[in-house]
Amino acid sequence: MTTPPGPALRAAFDSIDIYLFDQLLKGRFDGRPRVLDAGCGDGRNLRFLLSHGFTCHAIDRDPSAIEAVRQLASWHEPTGSDASGRFVVGEIDRLPWADGTMHAVICSAVLHFADGVDHFGRMLSELWRVLAPEGLFFARLASNIGLEQTLGPGGRRTRLPDGSDRFIVDEAMLDEWTTRLGGRPADPLKTTVVRGMRAMTTWSLVRPAV
Repeated sequence: MTTPPGPALRAAFDSIDIYLFDQLLKGRFDGRPRVLDAGCGDGRNLRFLLSHGFTCHAIDRDPSAIEAVRQLASWHEPTGSDASGRFVVGEIDRLPWADGTMHAVICSAVLHFADGVDHFGRMLSELWRVLAPEGLFFARLASNIGLEQTLGPGGRRTRLPDGSDRFIVDEAMLDEWTTRLGGRPADPLKTTVVRGMRAMTTWSLVRPAV
């Protein structure tokens, strides 16, 4: 009997963000071999990339998360590969990498931990700074889209109905930042509303060539 699809997919992709999986299926990572996962956690979004030859970088403020990603990389990368400087403990608003060095930047469920609008802007500006021309920026973050009457305006921290505190954006704010950055939408904004408790928006942009 062949391996059931559930275990087979988990072995290949771990618990990858389903909307990031959609980007992979669309070929958005084809020809973009250098990837940064900003706010990587335990590396759930990196397993497939590491096992398919991508040069992965990661940053997280939690040292145990970075240690987990280093261990994950050691299982998938060739013996002797140089991981120094690629997996670092740090803050997203102060990235250690040079301008335009990443072909893709992943920031999944992280930007909504911003302290406020200024902090959000610093994080986003840094993520965009390290993105190369024709690079892909992929983010999922909390928004008020579909829950405007419940959550009120975006651009501020608020208590969600699920009890968590998040910095939320709204559609106008994301459109404004898209224009400010000069990004080209890879897809329309897509928002998932979970039983009126929270809204998570997928925001994907391509940085145009210079």
